[in-house]
Amino acid sequence: MDVSEPSQVLACVVSRSSLYGCFREDQYDDPRMIVLKDMIQHGDAKEVSIGDDGVLQMQGQLCVTNVDRLREFILEEAHSLRYSIHSGVVKMYQGLRQHYWWRRMKKDMVEYVARYLNC
Repeated sequence: MDVSEPSQVLACVVSRSSLYGCFREDQYDDPRMIVLKDMIQHGDAKEVSIGDDGVLQMQGQLCVTNVDRLREFILEEAHSLRYSIHSGVVKMYQGLRQHYWWRRMKKDMVEYVARYLNC
């Protein structure tokens, strides 16, 4: 990303802020995430934590709900980036798992990439 222009930097910051807001808000609407948050409060969760920004994390990765098609949005963005050159499931998974976590993540990626014949 070329961030030489101030407007691009601002767009990046605003975009990230709103995405984090989506994570935080959607986690309160997902029953599985609510259970994980309760486990944290009772000290029963070892791998799960709540970050300083209030977003639930699994071993440092953001927990992604399926509320409002947030997972689909992340997959679309990762697959469509002009620098990714439709890298396929393995590279896409390796890149996204550094930042995000959800149950069946790899299976969802396989199903998503399978829709595109050129990957």
